[in-house]
This record gives sequence, structure tokens and C-alpha cells, in this order.
Amino acid sequence: MKPTPIKRILIVVAVLLALLLLMNSLAQAQAVQVTDDRGRVVALPRPPQRIVSLLPSLAETVCTLGACQRLVGVDRYTNWPDEVKTLPQVGGGLDPNIEAIVALRPDLVLMATSSRAADRLLALGIPVAALEPKTHADVQRVLAKVGQLLGVGDAQRVWRDIDAAVSAAAQSLPAGARGQRVYFEVSPGPFGAGAASFIGETLTRLGARNVLPASLGPFPKLNPEYIVRADPDLIMVSVRSADGLLARPGWAGMRALRQGHLCRFSAEQSDVLIRPGPRMAEAARLMADCLSAGRK
Repeated sequence: MKPTPIKRILIVVAVLLALLLLMNSLAQAQAVQVTDDRGRVVALPRPPQRIVSLLPSLAETVCTLGACQRLVGVDRYTNWPDEVKTLPQVGGGLDPNIEAIVALRPDLVLMATSSRAADRLLALGIPVAALEPKTHADVQRVLAKVGQLLGVGDAQRVWRDIDAAVSAAAQSLPAGARGQRVYFEVSPGPFGAGAASFIGETLTRLGARNVLPASLGPFPKLNPEYIVRADPDLIMVSVRSADGLLARPGWAGMRALRQGHLCRFSAEQSDVLIRPGPRMAEAARLMADCLSAGRK
């Protein structure tokens, strides 16, 4: 007896589902290998399914690549997207709780190259990948490497979207907003974002001029009087340090502060701005809005 048309359709659907499951199983079993930013080869028998991240930008990258469900623990500063807020916290990147990490049974720990935990975790048999983006090119490279580790193939598409959105933010600026001399403060200290940093690169793409030259390094600690002498047209700062600006020697008389050319970013906006990862397009829009407001 021949199967009815409906039965034939059901058979075809069942075969297709079986093939999809097979292909997924093969992908999960495929070995992955990358060289991390320490120059060490990270070789895994299959894409990791239990990941601990010790750097917010790396956790954000994992989630943007569609693998948020693989995160089982994060550092205390990771707070985006919302899915990560309920995950166990295992300390900070510089002071991680090794026992808490081990208890989560990760098959990979993502961390910055500056973290001190790598050797201890490796000695315990836990694979580690140290990846620390500091420039736009680094963000593109880290996206690709995390994509390789996860076994996903759309990492470069994510970068193309970011790059296009940064260009769109630059094109949205009126001509009068370009050429402003900007001081971007990353954190109290004060620590500023130099021209060589990913923040400085974004400012350059937006047509701004950074008062901190590349020769000072990506994020130099500054004498407050240096900024007074630099006399920026516009200051970008987090609310976390904005309240103390006028108390710094000579700052009350700075032209930018007298004229109100100051952008105070909320804590949430500051997280977007200072993390070199998949939210760089949003960061560019925030800076573009600030530059436009500075010329109104």
C-alpha cells in the first residue's frame, strides 16, 4: 500500500530533521583550535559548552555570537545582556575566585591577557583563552577567534555590521561638529583615552581631534594640569567622575567647563563606551550625539 501524500510529507520532514540533528552533532564534535593573545595554542576536542568569562567585552561577544546559553559564570563587572545578570559571579579579572570557577566545571575560561589566573587554571586542567581587544582591529580579530572557538561562522558579519554602523554615525554628524578637540576621560585618576585606543580610533572616525596623542599610550594616567594646558573644546566623562571635575586644580577656569561643553554619560552608557566589543556601534552613536550637542 502506497503512503498517502500527507504521510510522504511527514516522512520527508522526519528525514530532514534527522539530517539537521546529525549535522548539529557533527558540528558540536568538531575540534577547534586558535592561538590566543599570549601566543599560546588553545586546542579543544569540541566547541566549549560551559564557558566562564572574566572580561565583560568577551562575555558580550559570546552573547552577540548567539552562544549566551553556554556561559555558566562571569566576572563581577559583566552586566550585559540581561541574560548574564543571573549567572554566578566569580570575582574580577585581576582577582578571580579560582575555587568558584573550578566548581562551575567550565570547558573554557575566557580572560584578558592581564589576568593572573591563567597558569593556575591550566595547572588544574581547565583550558584558557586570553583575548584582550584594545583597538578596532583587535575587536575584529577577537570576534573571529571567539567565533572559531564557539564553532559559529557569522563572526565577520557581526564585525561588518559594527563597522558600517560606526561609519553611519560619522556620516550623521553635521560639518560644524567635526574638528572639535576632545578629552575623553575613562576613569578617575584621571585616566584618559589616547588616540591609540579603540575610543580614540572611534573619535578619529567621527572627525574629532583627540587632545591626548598616541605617543602617551592607549589609556595614560594624567596630571590634571595637562588637560588644563591642552584646553579641549569638549569633555566626555562618566557621571562616576564628573562631580569632582571642578575641584581639580585649574579646571574651574577651563573654557569647555565654563561654556558647558561637557557630556556626562550615565553608568550604563559608560559601560558601552569603555568596552571594546560588539557594542562599539552604540558607543559611536553616543559620541556622535555628544559632538553634535557640543556645536549647538
